[in-house]
Parts: sequence; structure tokens; C-alpha cells
Amino acid sequence: MSDSQKFPVAAHALAYLAHKAAFSADRAVASAELAASVPTNPVVVRRVTAMLGKAGLIGARAGANGGAWLLKPPETITLDVVLKAVNGCAHLGVAPKGVKGCPVGEKIPEAVSAAIVAADRAAHERLARITVADLLNGAHGAAA
Repeated sequence: MSDSQKFPVAAHALAYLAHKAAFSADRAVASAELAASVPTNPVVVRRVTAMLGKAGLIGARAGANGGAWLLKPPETITLDVVLKAVNGCAHLGVAPKGVKGCPVGEKIPEAVSAAIVAADRAAHERLARITVADLLNGAHGAAA
């Protein structure tokens, strides 16, 4: 799975677990059910849920009666934490090195780098204000 898909799959899986009220091992949701909701392959879901488990966001057990459940209330799980859990990044890239002697090439890399840092900071700050519960309450709530 590409890195760019880990975060959306993780956010979706967490929202689905919250929707199913999977707050304990006896309410665990199987990876096949999660995968059908995304939709993706159960192996993809298991890889992402393993990362969410390492971050302490979900519990999971393997096997025929396996599945995943939330370890924290959805109101307390912010999307910046989810992004970090799946080693995601909101970075827009790195500005190329400039060319000495060029009036644009000497100055633009620093300006582009500053713009990228500001955008990345803004993305993380915004994600820190959106919870998994917000996702369930509708996209308009998460986008506000």
C-alpha cells in the first residue's frame, strides 16, 4: 500500500470501529468487515491496524475470532495522532537547491521551503482539531 493511502484507511477504520461501538475485545470487528467498508483487501487493513495498535489507539487479536477495537474514545483521537501512527506525512516536498548567480535560483529555494513548512504546520494544526468522532458526525463538521 502506498504511504498516501495509509492515513485515509486508518481514519476510515477508526471511524468504522467507533460506528460499530467496538470499545472492547468482545466487540472486536474482523479485518474482513473493516476491509469491506473501506473497500480494500483485509491484508491492507491488518497492516494499518497493526500500526494503530503500536500507537495505542486500538487493540487487536489475530485468528478466526480476531478483530480490532478502540482503546480510546473517538472524541479523544485526533487525526494528527492518526497520521503520526501510520508514519504518514503532510509534507509537500523539499525545494530544490538554487543556482548561484541566478536572480531567481538564489532566492526561491528558501522562499519555497518556508511556504512548505508553513503549509505542513497548518495541516498538522488543522488535523489536531479533528477527531474520529467528528468524521462520524459528517464531512462538513471535519472541514469547518
